Amino acid sequence: MKDMLKSIVAGAKADYAEIRVEDSRLTQISYKGKTLENISESADSGGCVRALVRGGWGFVSFNRLDELERKMNQAVEQATLISHHVDGGTKLAPVARVQDRVVVSPKMDPRKVSLKEKKEILEGYNDIVLSYNSRINTSVINYFDKFSRITLVTSEGTCIEQEKLDLGGGVVAVANDGGETQMGRFSFGSSDDFGVLLGKEEKVKQACRTAVDMLDAGSVKGGEYTAIVDPLLAGVFAHEAFGHLSEGDNVYEDANLQKLMQLGETYGSDILNIYDTGRDTGYRGYLKYDDEGVPTEKTYLIRKGKLVGRLHSRETAGVMGEKPTGNARAISYRFAPICRMRNTCIECGEASFEDMLKDIKLGVYAKDSYGGQTSGEMFTFSAGEAYMIREGKIAELVKNVTLSGNVFHTLRNIDMIGNDFKVEDSGGGCGKGGQMPLPVSHGSPHIRIRKVIVGGRK
Repeated sequence: MKDMLKSIVAGAKADYAEIRVEDSRLTQISYKGKTLENISESADSGGCVRALVRGGWGFVSFNRLDELERKMNQAVEQATLISHHVDGGTKLAPVARVQDRVVVSPKMDPRKVSLKEKKEILEGYNDIVLSYNSRINTSVINYFDKFSRITLVTSEGTCIEQEKLDLGGGVVAVANDGGETQMGRFSFGSSDDFGVLLGKEEKVKQACRTAVDMLDAGSVKGGEYTAIVDPLLAGVFAHEAFGHLSEGDNVYEDANLQKLMQLGETYGSDILNIYDTGRDTGYRGYLKYDDEGVPTEKTYLIRKGKLVGRLHSRETAGVMGEKPTGNARAISYRFAPICRMRNTCIECGEASFEDMLKDIKLGVYAKDSYGGQTSGEMFTFSAGEAYMIREGKIAELVKNVTLSGNVFHTLRNIDMIGNDFKVEDSGGGCGKGGQMPLPVSHGSPHIRIRKVIVGGRK
């Protein structure tokens, strides 16, 4: 097959051409309450071609290799038509030619675990949730694993065969009392180990305890607080509030963001370092090469408080005169790659959790994340669990806590970074450009932030 792909890209009447072919196997299991909503195994095969002609792109996907030459001609025709309507057009940053084969070597391979065994594990967790307490009225449990083989061949001589494994899921306990609903949960994910699903009985029980306890918790009084944020929520903040602002296409397509995100600008104290990497094995954001065949790397976005980098595809790097970083990713062969994150992290600091607590008279400790929203430089996140801090001690549980603000002001208000770095993987994923859910990871230690707007009762 590789010889055929090489022949077709070599013969394409384009300035640049590539073919990406993908075969995948997907297992999914889900429960809602007592109901087994889905248990399935499926296969998918297909590919796509991209062609660049005088600055215009053409993209066509396919499901049959015998159509490939015709699909390449269609992509070239599209690109040629588009080239008449682009001003300057696309410039691809140069990269080295790569010849490689990447093989997955799992610690525990989900392909060697039967569908029946996977179901029994999840069924056991579901039984724990549904029998835990009378106020827990339902559960939501999800699991998936996906194994893919992807071949990329380009007209520049790159040829990469890459295996990928992705798995994840979560357990949610839903409690209800008098019309009020609260949730507790835990999530898991990996790129090389089915074992992350095993032995999680205590985590399931903790999710149940959180859901029940939150029903009886009071609400925080809304206002401005010093907040300590746990690694999971801090990682979500790094990804959602800052990582997306660092994606090259978001920057070059937004004149206002270009002014805000100028390299060399100071966005925090010298203790603040934020990076994105594809090289941390085992996490869902791991990949050796992106979907343009560019080797991934550790890319610092903020170093010692200053903006030093951003995340690039070859196209965005070419447009902005910067270096590709291995961040061109596609959810599947049905899509062209765009700038996406991998594993986005706030780097470990030196402070202990006790040091963060001790001089806070009144504050909030926020844990986990139940989602949120960003709009440009503004953000709002909902904590999955939160506690008041009183006189340097963790105090009572509080519910329905939201944190909001301006991302740049918030970065400047981070005054302590913990020494307890942790990467969190879940069964969800990142969404952008209609491509969802892309496997990503995020990590951080605990961080302390001054002057955070915390939503709650008046």
